[in-house]
Amino acid sequence: MKPLAFILLFSITMTSTPIFNFTKEANISNWRIVDDVVMGGRSNGNFELNKDGHGVFSGKVSLENNGGFSSLRYITETIDIARNTKVCIKLKGDGKNYQFRIKADRNQRYSYITTFKTSGEWETITINLKELYPAFRGRTLNYPNFDKTTIEELAFLIGNKKAEDFKLLIDSITLEK
Repeated sequence: MKPLAFILLFSITMTSTPIFNFTKEANISNWRIVDDVVMGGRSNGNFELNKDGHGVFSGKVSLENNGGFSSLRYITETIDIARNTKVCIKLKGDGKNYQFRIKADRNQRYSYITTFKTSGEWETITINLKELYPAFRGRTLNYPNFDKTTIEELAFLIGNKKAEDFKLLIDSITLEK
């Protein structure tokens, strides 16, 4: 391999830091479902690994009893993101809109969020961390956009103000420079 090609390959591989790679052997015990049942709703989300080793977040959102959301949350040890600017998620959705959420501190009440639309095909969603805005229970807060240097929780949420089935397959989540 020529020296320049090696340097380029090295710099490309060093710009990506895995947060979670789903495999058949992945430990998903730190992933948990939080549905609107915490507020009296009737939505029902599930999370499992499929036979191909992808994380599968699926279920049904119900509007009964003022419900309307299902979420999948990942609690992690503190991840230093000071050198990163983006999160990249390889996933396959169902054509619906989902929210991606992060918390710098897992005990913080609000999250930093953005919405993305899935295409129904495998794709990589790239999220600029500085574009995540603070929100709590569906309300945007008057705080700056995400400007933290750590992550302790990330989440996917579906809540499109309608009753619907959903299915989101997740392959990997990485940090990028």
